[in-house]
Amino acid sequence: MAQHLPHADTAVRKLHVGHFAFMRAYIQGLDLREIWNRYLATEGTRSDLRVIKRTVGWLRDALAAAAHRHGRHSVAHLVRIDLSIIVEPDGPVAPPFDEFVAQHGWDGFSYEEQIEAYTAAYGQASAQEKRSVRLLRRQLEALTWLERLAAESPHADDGVRAWMRPELAARLEAAGMPTLRHLVERINGVGLRWYTPVAAIGAGKAAHIVSLMRAFAPSTGLAIGPHVLAAPSHLTPAQRRLVLAPATALVPLEKFVVPSEYDGSAGQYRAPRSQCQLRANTDYEALLAFLREKQLRHAPGEGLRHDDHPLAWLQHLAPTARAYRTECERFMLWAILKCKKPMSSMTFEDACAYRAFLADPDPAWCGPRSRARWGPAWRPFEGPLSEAAGRRALTMLATFYKFLVDQRYLTGTPWTGVTKPPAPPRMAGPGRSLTQDQWRFVCGQLAALPPTSANLRLNVALQLLYAGRLRRAELIAARCGDLEVLRLPATADEPAVEGWVLNVRGKGGKERQVPLGQQHIALLVDYLVTRGVTGPVNHPRNAHIFLLGQVTDAVNRRPGATTPLGFVDTDAGISAQTLYDQVTGFFAYCGQLLAADDPDGVTRLQQASTHWMRHTGITHSLAAGTPLDVEMLAAGHASASTTSRYMHSEARRLLQESRAFLNK
Repeated sequence: MAQHLPHADTAVRKLHVGHFAFMRAYIQGLDLREIWNRYLATEGTRSDLRVIKRTVGWLRDALAAAAHRHGRHSVAHLVRIDLSIIVEPDGPVAPPFDEFVAQHGWDGFSYEEQIEAYTAAYGQASAQEKRSVRLLRRQLEALTWLERLAAESPHADDGVRAWMRPELAARLEAAGMPTLRHLVERINGVGLRWYTPVAAIGAGKAAHIVSLMRAFAPSTGLAIGPHVLAAPSHLTPAQRRLVLAPATALVPLEKFVVPSEYDGSAGQYRAPRSQCQLRANTDYEALLAFLREKQLRHAPGEGLRHDDHPLAWLQHLAPTARAYRTECERFMLWAILKCKKPMSSMTFEDACAYRAFLADPDPAWCGPRSRARWGPAWRPFEGPLSEAAGRRALTMLATFYKFLVDQRYLTGTPWTGVTKPPAPPRMAGPGRSLTQDQWRFVCGQLAALPPTSANLRLNVALQLLYAGRLRRAELIAARCGDLEVLRLPATADEPAVEGWVLNVRGKGGKERQVPLGQQHIALLVDYLVTRGVTGPVNHPRNAHIFLLGQVTDAVNRRPGATTPLGFVDTDAGISAQTLYDQVTGFFAYCGQLLAADDPDGVTRLQQASTHWMRHTGITHSLAAGTPLDVEMLAAGHASASTTSRYMHSEARRLLQESRAFLNK
């Protein structure tokens, strides 16, 4: 992808039609508030007279310089004259000439007739006004002449310095927007709050910049989408689909247009059509079939959710299917855009080249993870993949190609024999968990947080992740209807027992029951009450309500929020990314508080994530004496060997029994 560089002369600020429109209105004495906001709002605050004076002075200098360049030195002198400082003579105060003409119905008459009427009304007091009017007329004529010669049209690759005041341009450049193209790409890519990383630019100034870029659009060809005016959460699926046009470019799978020569219908390694067990005729169709199978296998209860668009389900995949989509999508884009080949023609050498690409992708292919798939700022990579991530990517691609071979769509797979990056050491238990003391410290900080909706949700989330040994996706999907009081009658050998359990659908669609304590249910009930949920938590009318919900006091805490409490969907859930960001942010905060006393704890908390809570819960449960087979069921592990990695009895004995030898 080509890099767009600013023009060489972009350090010189240019004049556009808005500057001339402002000066015409300014010298005629029109309302300063209106004309400043309409034409020059990006220059600064209208109430700051120093800014206005400096801007008007710059405009007069720029206009005079343009006149000098064309040999019109008298015009240069004329545009520097400030009519507002011409002193009125003694005598009756005459109204401005233009006001007199408008108020007394002289609009349709000649200039000479207007002057005659004005003189008759105000006599000698109008002499100075007559001179001012003549100067005004001459200045307006000069501005019209200069506009034809000096007003320039902006171009997409002009630097922002060419069209904005230096201080504002410097801030945009520092935030990675040196040209108009970069600026519009950022606005379209991020949406409503595109300006957040830019110093000293708030919502008001950002809106003026957007207006300026819209005014420049006819000459730059850079259109700003209507989605920029609304918060992403307020856009309907149909509105989101309009943001990004289908293209053969770096766009998500659901927007990618596969050229017919690369669609794989005549792929080099296609098996005979008569033997293929897929209805797919192209590689794209085969990939969709593979992803459908992964979605139905790993989230059988969800099905293939969609709205009125046939590919909408691709944005609502379960975690496993979403991971496969990411890796297959990346490889398809690379095969077609970089190799100019269909996926069904890829060779062993191509597979090895892609392995190298994963470790060092082109910068143009990389972007922040937070960029939405439906926006133009989305990119397939965040940066180079780690060895672990690269190994996982190659494993998933090998699984995809094995599916194609098993379905007799392909005769073979290019991934056979491709060496993967070495597997990282398995770190279970102490490697990715908190100690008992660190967990107690975290709980203490949780209790000290203000009782906002977000903090109450955080407390519930961390306690359930820990006590339930839950994966993030499992907790995000959990609803009140998944809670149950399990009552088991007494037997000849055992007393009756009852307790709360959470019915969980985990990886691969496997179901399990996770025990929870009464204190966890009480904490959850208190949180649900703040969301307007009443009655027993497991009442049938509450069955559809997600355990973790949207923040209900956003208006009171978030500057600029416009959604009132009554319009928050208190039954709805949250995204996995929302939970992840909140948990990791809280752990980082706890790490700062630990800095002086526990350097090791600081490092752990800075690395901790939602999944660490699952590891911590399993580790602490086993240390408390929970039998291995019971913990295996609670954690949803396929084998006891996986659960046993969290037991540290051998390591503990190794350290204890070696002390005598090591301390000699």
